[in-house]
Amino acid sequence: MLLLTRILLGRLISVFLVHSGVTCGPGRGFEKGGTPKSSPRQPISSLFPMCAEKTLGASGRYEGKITRKSERFKELTPNYKPDIIFKDEENTGADRLMTQRCKDKLNSLAISVMNQWPGVKLRVTEGWDEDGHQSEESLHYEGRAVDITTSDRDKSKYGTLSRLAVEAGFDWVYYESKAHIHCSVKAENSVAAKSGGCFPGSASVALKDGPQKTVKDLARGDKVLAAESLGKRRFSDFIMFSDQDSATRRVFYVIETKEPVEKITLTAAHLLFVLDNSTDVVSTMTAAFASSVRAGQKVMVSDHRGAQLLQSVIVERIYTEEASGAYAPVTAHGTIVVDRVLASCSAVMQDHSWAHLAFAPVRLRDHVSSFLCPDGAIPTAAATLQQEGVHWYSKLLFQVGTWLLDSRMIHPLGMVAPAS
Repeated sequence: MLLLTRILLGRLISVFLVHSGVTCGPGRGFEKGGTPKSSPRQPISSLFPMCAEKTLGASGRYEGKITRKSERFKELTPNYKPDIIFKDEENTGADRLMTQRCKDKLNSLAISVMNQWPGVKLRVTEGWDEDGHQSEESLHYEGRAVDITTSDRDKSKYGTLSRLAVEAGFDWVYYESKAHIHCSVKAENSVAAKSGGCFPGSASVALKDGPQKTVKDLARGDKVLAAESLGKRRFSDFIMFSDQDSATRRVFYVIETKEPVEKITLTAAHLLFVLDNSTDVVSTMTAAFASSVRAGQKVMVSDHRGAQLLQSVIVERIYTEEASGAYAPVTAHGTIVVDRVLASCSAVMQDHSWAHLAFAPVRLRDHVSSFLCPDGAIPTAAATLQQEGVHWYSKLLFQVGTWLLDSRMIHPLGMVAPAS
């Protein structure tokens, strides 16, 4: 198992470096000038991610047909974005109805299409289906799927359109035929769409140089407070977001301590470092899912005086709350202190060490970029690469993890983003 993991990690390193590129300046990877027209094409019959549509790693299970008379009809919202053409052959407006998540991804894709091909719009040939024209348990019946083309119906563009749909954040994209691309998303109320491994955007982190900063505002070049294995404070380079979503409403766990009272807010599948309440020996610290933390356990907290070692504090209560927006920062050391509480940068996979090792290609890419690029060039280049949604490498890691790891090591709720 260990040998296989190392082999796969070696391949991931090469894939990551080729995909991300190590050059400076605008544009994707080694492309020059950053012109949108250089987006790669997807071949016919390709799908992303490489799994069945209604599985955890993609858009999730079918939850039942929505009709105009059903209670769930209120889950659908009309899309009147003028930059999208809806075929609406039934003349009922059904193609315009979709879940909010589907609408957000579709609107994002519409902008990408206009940027890619000036004068061309995104065209939806099929959205919500209320007439039973689709196959059994189709996500079209839930307003979670759309079939798309470009307004000029130029089939030579569809390969690139497929890639743009992936970049827009659709949870499953299938270049189904020469006629159209099929895209779908997770259910609004599904665990997969709301768990993840993230912090709310309003959570704060301490910077080495300057005041505190909210998680959502982190940028390449920031050095944020983290910790080494024995609880020693240190500042670590912020590398990227493995997932960033400014709109989706999610359920977060709030872990609140006794004196000093601190609170960290994170999603169920995110890893938090804890100790048993009978010890203060930091070497016994383990990583646990936020949903499994219990009152009486201890978490590691950075005090206001900036002491070199984090201190253990007893958890007093745990509750949940909903908030919009979620961000999963990745640091060079794999840890981060958020709202003065130490957490892992990993999620879903219970083994923090394995998850940190799996992100070795990310750290290598960052190190190579820092070496090749002059000071000040990296943040600009990185800004062009970081987009809203789950990073492709995180999706790949999740898929590999489901193949290699015992299912008991994966959070039972699953997530959109793999180890973050």
